[in-house]
Amino acid sequence: MDVVSILSGAGDDIAGLRDHRRVAVEQTQLAYDLLLESGDGSSMSRLERWAVAAFVALLHADARAADHYLGGVREVSADVALVVVRLAGEGAAAGPYGSYPAGPLSVEDVAGPDLAIDSGAAAALGDRLSAALRHAHRLVLHPRDAAPAWLEDLAIAGWDRPGIVTLSQLVSFLAYQLRLVAGLRALQEA
Repeated sequence: MDVVSILSGAGDDIAGLRDHRRVAVEQTQLAYDLLLESGDGSSMSRLERWAVAAFVALLHADARAADHYLGGVREVSADVALVVVRLAGEGAAAGPYGSYPAGPLSVEDVAGPDLAIDSGAAAALGDRLSAALRHAHRLVLHPRDAAPAWLEDLAIAGWDRPGIVTLSQLVSFLAYQLRLVAGLRALQEA
């Protein structure tokens, strides 16, 4: 069974609908496998991948997906899982936040907080994972504010270019996956 079916809890009626989009189902599963299950040489560890995935699922308030991804984190470190849950709770917000360039969309500017990681959490996570969660928080809740400084923060924490690309792809994939799962759940309930 593919991960979208697992996360959505989709029954046979929804599976039948998804059969009409077999390539999309296969490609979604392939992206999951590549981003979360394989060692793609990007210098992003399994713990980092699954912790970021759990964090993003928690920010999206998707309990089923969060449980799935937290399971992967707990396999490596129960302590990290606890910190991820705490930080996601502290970082959860209504977003998205950010500012548009000066112009007609500026009326939609909304200021919002950046993720604050205290020294205890930073010690448990390490520099790399702390920076990765901050980056994920920014991508999820501050997409309008994207700036080169975000990438510099990752580099300072020890991320190389392939790792930064994989991290950003993972957050993007999760946004897609979680919206897809939400849509399937809505169809299931209809």
